[in-house]
Amino acid sequence: MHDDRKLVEARLERVLNERVRPAVHPLTTPLTVRVWSTAGEPVPVSEGLAAATRPIDTGTPWGIPWGTSWFEVTGEVPQAWVGRTVEAVLDLGFTPRTPGFQCEGLVYEPDGTPVKGLHPRNHYVRIGSPAAGGEQIRWRIEAASNPDLEADGVPFRPTRLGDRSTAGHEPLYVLGDMVLAVFDETVWNLAMDLEVLGELMAELPVDGARRWEILRAVSRALDVIDLQDVNSSSQAARDELAEVLAAPASPAAHRISAVGHAHIDSAWLWPLRETVRKVARTTSNMTRLLEEEPDFVFAMSQAQQFAWIKEHRPEVYTKVKKAVADGRFVPAGGMWVESDTNMPGSEAMARQFVHGKRFFLDEFGIDNDEAWLPDTFGFAAGLPQIIKAAGSGRLLTQKISWSRTNSFPHHTFHWEGIDGTRIFTHFPPVDSYNCEVTGAQLAHAARNFKEKGAARRSLAPVGYGDGGGGTTREMVAKSARLRNLEGAPTVHWEKPGDFFAKAEAEYPEPPVWVGELYLELHRATLTSQAQTKRGNRRSEALLAEAELWAATAAVRVGAPYPYEQLDRIWKTVLLHQFHDILPGSSIAWVHREARETYARVAHELESVISDAQHALAGTGTQELVFNSAPHTRRGVPAGGASSTVHEGGGAAPVPREGGGYVLDNGLLRVEIDEHGLVVSAYDLSAGREAIAPGQAANLLQVHPDFPNQWDAWDVDAFYRNTGDDLTAVDDLAVEGDAVRVVRTFGGSRVTQLLSVPKDTGRLDIATEVDWHESERFLKLAFPLDVKADRYASETQYGHVYRPTHQNTSWEWAKFEACNHRFMHVDEPGWGVALVNDATYGHDVTRTVRTGGDAGTTTTLRASLLRAPRYPDPETDQGVHRFRHALVPGATIGDAVREGHRANLPERRISGSGADVAPLVAVDNDAAVVSAVKLADDRSGDLVVRLYEAHGARARATVRVDGVAADRAVLTDLLERPLPDAVQPTATDAGLVLVLRPFQMVTLRLPRA
Repeated sequence: MHDDRKLVEARLERVLNERVRPAVHPLTTPLTVRVWSTAGEPVPVSEGLAAATRPIDTGTPWGIPWGTSWFEVTGEVPQAWVGRTVEAVLDLGFTPRTPGFQCEGLVYEPDGTPVKGLHPRNHYVRIGSPAAGGEQIRWRIEAASNPDLEADGVPFRPTRLGDRSTAGHEPLYVLGDMVLAVFDETVWNLAMDLEVLGELMAELPVDGARRWEILRAVSRALDVIDLQDVNSSSQAARDELAEVLAAPASPAAHRISAVGHAHIDSAWLWPLRETVRKVARTTSNMTRLLEEEPDFVFAMSQAQQFAWIKEHRPEVYTKVKKAVADGRFVPAGGMWVESDTNMPGSEAMARQFVHGKRFFLDEFGIDNDEAWLPDTFGFAAGLPQIIKAAGSGRLLTQKISWSRTNSFPHHTFHWEGIDGTRIFTHFPPVDSYNCEVTGAQLAHAARNFKEKGAARRSLAPVGYGDGGGGTTREMVAKSARLRNLEGAPTVHWEKPGDFFAKAEAEYPEPPVWVGELYLELHRATLTSQAQTKRGNRRSEALLAEAELWAATAAVRVGAPYPYEQLDRIWKTVLLHQFHDILPGSSIAWVHREARETYARVAHELESVISDAQHALAGTGTQELVFNSAPHTRRGVPAGGASSTVHEGGGAAPVPREGGGYVLDNGLLRVEIDEHGLVVSAYDLSAGREAIAPGQAANLLQVHPDFPNQWDAWDVDAFYRNTGDDLTAVDDLAVEGDAVRVVRTFGGSRVTQLLSVPKDTGRLDIATEVDWHESERFLKLAFPLDVKADRYASETQYGHVYRPTHQNTSWEWAKFEACNHRFMHVDEPGWGVALVNDATYGHDVTRTVRTGGDAGTTTTLRASLLRAPRYPDPETDQGVHRFRHALVPGATIGDAVREGHRANLPERRISGSGADVAPLVAVDNDAAVVSAVKLADDRSGDLVVRLYEAHGARARATVRVDGVAADRAVLTDLLERPLPDAVQPTATDAGLVLVLRPFQMVTLRLPRA
């Protein structure tokens, strides 16, 4: 037989695109359209429905950037269409780009009932089959003219469209056809048949019989189609395809559990307020599709998004609640938002699950068993314990498939965290959270699945995401044809929980991955938008203080506990940990609002802290020093206040021979040379130099920073090939107990204050940068005379070790990583810590010196600032402040302690002079208290969370005043008792705990 395969395939493509798909709507009649537009913020639905409109014609420009237009569409169903399926086709001016990145709309009935969302792949509204002609159509469409930041097809180009104040006022869209149309279901089904078979055919082996069977059937169907009258010949064409569509799949076929999905970024290339509307549009579509398709199942994560529609679109929320009750609209993930997991602190990461799961329990009675994070930029090694402590045991993500260097070896596996907790984890091999059920995607999933031979089941999130949209009727139709089709994986709609149960049952002993799930991409998100990151870190610290002192005041003096206020603020901070806000990868509007929000949060929390501390201090003029840190500081106990403080300033700077200054407090001797660089940091008690010979610390280094793509997200390894050391100094002088160093470079200015506080072995460095660079990367370097094959960096409830060498591609790929409050390197018996109050990104390298002074240097570099131009062209411009401390001679315990102290500064207020004893005291510094609060159920019970911070077994006695210690119980993060847990032992001295390395526990203690 002659090979006509390419001829038939090309014929299929043209006939499908130019004849079959256009015949789905064979008859149309125009609707009358009028419009009212507002340039400001979106108005309430009632106002949009009532606004006076003006006529607008197809082809008319509309929609200034970030504006809203309310279209009124009216029409009448023709008498000749009686008994036929009719729908409206409403084109707002959509472009070929995918949904979520351009204009969108939500259709309302005149009474405000939401009907359906509109986007470029789903812009029909089904009317039905009218029994009589003349049926009147009257709708309002709330249409958002959101800018498409890549409308010109060029990604990552700097744009001013990312903020309403700079976006201009030129209309962005041109109104398309707005018509009533007859819907020919037979033609539509023919299109689905041909699409599924054409896509399947393209994935089958050319030398396999199945491909040719499909090809011949398609050829016959194309012969049957009357190109001048597709509608009359469509059923005959379908009949030619029936046999190949009925051939069953192989029993060994890969099994795909399809879950309807619309990954909606809570902010990204749009502001938070627009996400509220995106969620309303998408959920309106999904509830309607659930009504139309009995097999379809839809899952949505992020409790915040449910809360938004509950507050702002209650009509939509009513439909969502009903669909949830029916078991087909599934709240997934159990988190407040799909947050970043690298940078949120221990408590914040825990509260993501606390607030998310509690919302789903309160609203729907659902206790999620899975974490759902398809698009988060890597996963910290402390996360498994947090997920398990929240009452869950599973994780889904696909993001690690984006890694650029190494291919992750598993799709289904156990992930083990730093404390030994394991959770069942699945990476969908379809490698997308926006699966469209194409033949190429499904074939990729089957070929790509790493567990072949041991398991045969994977999950596919199906639907348009990022900017929303969700699943379409076309995706559902294709899935139905692929339920049991020879040559393809089988596709079944399934809830996430059902998938996980079956996956665990068929693969009871999966492989184990230990440690962080590092994404070999998007590393610069640890640094971009420094003010957003500082706002997050400061908010976390203030929340810890507010809960501690409010709980102490409630127990000690009966002060009211601000339950509602703290709940609201926590949810605000958690929202801003979303994986495109905290990582710094959103438009200018988002980060401008974030800065304003963090300022309001700080003001509120400062007030809560002040009120509680004044209630505890009483009336008087005696100065009290409050210590919020979990370790005693300058004689003030952790979580207490004292009027007797070991006072003292820092070491006074003295001139250094050859220029510069020396700071010496008897514990640490620091030499600062004439360039303002630290050339010596000598641990006097150990007789050990910290700074590498011939090198200088506190060295600012600036590199070119122009990644190949994803400007705000990425830093590529080649950035290190070139760079400049900033050694020129404009001013070097004494300021009080500190040495002030001023430098200028490019358009920027740096001012640093270096000091050595009394009775500490710590060099404090306060850095202020007035940053006006573009596409440059600023680092702060500390070359240390330490031979270390690995280093520690703090993560949630502990620390993680990473290698300093690059033996393998896996190690080389971690050239930029995350830490929280500290990094630590050591040789047996002696180490150095670098602590910070606001930075996350860093790199660590090692160099072997040659010559007479051979040895190994380990260099720690904190990442301070970047200046990417997309999506925010003004990223990081302006004044920034950082605090770092170098601690020679530090153990891991010292690093933990100094990290907390740097982030929880002491406070001074006037009072009666009576010391405030800690509400909670622990006799072992390795057991670190991370939260002291009242129980969320408002019972008045006290909740204390602590963890082992040194990475070793620890025995600790916890003393808590004002509670019934003998009735203390261990709970999960939601403060529910753990009946199978080994309960603490109550003694006269307090509660005795024996902790595993990095174990986190939550104690619930009834008030006495």
